[in-house]
Amino acid sequence: MSTFEKLAPFIQDYIYRNNWEELREVQVAACDVVFNSDANLLIATPTASGKTEAAFLPVITELYNKPANSVGVLYIAPLKALINDQFVRIEELLEEAYIPVTKWHGDSSQALKNKQLKNPKGIIQTTPESLEAMLMKRKQQAIKLFSDLRFIIIDEVHNFIGEDRGVQLASVLERLQNLIGLIPRRIGLSATLGDVPIAEDWINSGTKRGCITPNVTAARRKAMIMVNHFYVLPESVDKEYKSALPFFESLYTLTRGKKSIVFSNSRSAVERNIVNLKDIAKKRREPDVFMVHHGSISASNREYAESQMKFSDMPLVTGATVTLELGIDLGDLERIIQTGCPHSVASLSQRLGRSGRRSGVSEMCFVFEEEKKAEAVEFYKSINWQYVKCIALIELYRENWLEPIVVDRYPYGVLYHQTMSFLYSHGEATPEFLAQSILSQSVFSNITQDDYKTLLRYMLEKEQIEKTVSGGLLIGTKGEQLTNHYDFYSVFETEVEYSVRDGSHEIGTLTRPMPPDTTFVLSGKTWSVIEVDKEQKIIYVKSAKGKPPTAWDGSGGGLEYTKVLRKMREVVAGDNEYPYLHPRAAARLNEIRLMVRQTRLLENSVFEISPDTFGVSMWIGTKASNALDFALNALLSGRQYIPHYWPFLIIKNVNRKELVHALDQIKTTQLSAEDLVIPDHVKNDGKYNDFVPSKLLRKQYVDKYIDIAELQYSMKNLAL
Repeated sequence: MSTFEKLAPFIQDYIYRNNWEELREVQVAACDVVFNSDANLLIATPTASGKTEAAFLPVITELYNKPANSVGVLYIAPLKALINDQFVRIEELLEEAYIPVTKWHGDSSQALKNKQLKNPKGIIQTTPESLEAMLMKRKQQAIKLFSDLRFIIIDEVHNFIGEDRGVQLASVLERLQNLIGLIPRRIGLSATLGDVPIAEDWINSGTKRGCITPNVTAARRKAMIMVNHFYVLPESVDKEYKSALPFFESLYTLTRGKKSIVFSNSRSAVERNIVNLKDIAKKRREPDVFMVHHGSISASNREYAESQMKFSDMPLVTGATVTLELGIDLGDLERIIQTGCPHSVASLSQRLGRSGRRSGVSEMCFVFEEEKKAEAVEFYKSINWQYVKCIALIELYRENWLEPIVVDRYPYGVLYHQTMSFLYSHGEATPEFLAQSILSQSVFSNITQDDYKTLLRYMLEKEQIEKTVSGGLLIGTKGEQLTNHYDFYSVFETEVEYSVRDGSHEIGTLTRPMPPDTTFVLSGKTWSVIEVDKEQKIIYVKSAKGKPPTAWDGSGGGLEYTKVLRKMREVVAGDNEYPYLHPRAAARLNEIRLMVRQTRLLENSVFEISPDTFGVSMWIGTKASNALDFALNALLSGRQYIPHYWPFLIIKNVNRKELVHALDQIKTTQLSAEDLVIPDHVKNDGKYNDFVPSKLLRKQYVDKYIDIAELQYSMKNLAL
């Protein structure tokens, strides 16, 4: 039988009705894995390649041929918005199969959840946090819902791997398997994976199965890329910021008549862009087609923006942060704009892939706004390194390179969290049973019994757990306060938020109160504070005029990779003319190249800033740079610690001879972690790290953020 003939009859009818000429290669390959093996499946193909159908056509057929006696499919996504959007394309299929789909998260209907509990069947869509809450507080319901679970589908799987949420999800899935006594097959979906074998290992964790990733020829869409650059005067000189007008007029021209997203790396930049675009539209007496979408906008306003983008025929423009980066269906987007540099090649690829579904050509324009630096500033500060990085990321994208996945081998903060969650659900447990239950999970396989004992003793000290007369462990007094709060279900930090309201209408949220009469921008509009209710955490506002400062600071990126830094060096060292650079952008790159040549930055790994302060230019990533930094701390006793000025290390209170000698020692001596001096203030970020002893946090940091081997390899041919 052909793949088509193996599909359920109503699916065959659906394919005929929708005039599909044939199944796509990835869909045929996915059907082969599901129908002819017991393996897990990873579908790693570009955006709009038919991944959703590739997963669900064979899964629905399997449920049709052999109905489950409970919920048959658990679908997990990183965002509620993705859950709300995802099944639109296959709703018709599911209706014909009489397979109900139930959204199971904090905003979902309790009536629909109750309906599922009475007669569990079909598909449940959820997030890791909602699944965590179910296992903690409704264990018996979970057993009833999933007693015959066949498949677990994880969408945007790259969003989890290497993150605390991914560790949590892997742990929760193993706990679910132990609870129901079954090991459902797992299917991962991603358009942006830099390391398929690591992703396969993550999908397989705790299943004792292999994973198959079909090698299909789904090509990326053609892409049109443009980069532009604008100088502006410093705000101290240009009080009304009029010199920025060409930048905003460029954004306006690029988006005019095009359904598009304007991505920025911070909420403040999003708000500033949209309020200025609205202002230009008003002055030109053209329609206000501009909306805002980010984490501080109320859920109803975000959903309104998503709905308008998807269904309206107007050329709408939405300013957004990462909240619209994932695969929420927004209809046929014609153009993507990025102000500033995206954090990574993966992010660039994900955002670029949002456009061009109908035309077959993705369009993305990068627009930079840069303050003109004073003449006296140090030369390395007068170079816009984020601009150089952007060109490097575009070139790496063209080379089909994506950032590798970095797996946290010692996720102690999540280990604390899962220990507390397990005890909450299970009740009293002996230390031996607890260790067996938690450390047997694949995701915690690198953590030793001794490390776990150290963690448990610390949790006892912190009154997170307590020991019973019989020697068992229970949630402690202070632990109860934490686990009884809904915020405990997540392993990512959420700031205290103030609801911003115009009367009874919520506009969005802020993370700090603002005094009365303060004006600020939120949701693309200007507001004035009337009153602040600190107890209820509400800021009451009224509409105001003007364009005041916005309410957020910029956000940083994650790990930088040596591959990116080396490509940046290549960009400034070469004389390539990149065809996607606007003449202004090309002129800025030429300025940077001239400055690099004049200062001989590429010839000298050590450059003088002042007689006792030097820069070290190695073009290495974060992990190798950290290793260098902390090795120098050990060798230069009088050195004053200075935070990184990316992409350089700045060394103060040292002379050139001492510094070069120290670098030579690092280059020629085999180093270990014991040879490094890591300052006390350097630590891992993590929501629950306050409950982890510093000894374990230091071990985690060294493993995750320091790479001595890469440093010493990079220094092999270094001339000092």
